[in-house]
Amino acid sequence: MTWLMELYLRMFSPREEEDKGAAMVEYGLLISFIAVAVIAVLIVLGPAIADLFQQVVDAI
Repeated sequence: MTWLMELYLRMFSPREEEDKGAAMVEYGLLISFIAVAVIAVLIVLGPAIADLFQQVVDAI
């Protein structure tokens, strides 16, 4: 290999691995945020949904 190609490989190869790690962390944070949002919505709307189902059961 030429010295230029070796320099390129040394400079940019580790960055690809670091970017993959950063992307996984970002996906993990995104999934965590979505999970917290879903839990919050269920806590807020849970009683209303339970009442709705109870009304359906009572009507049957």
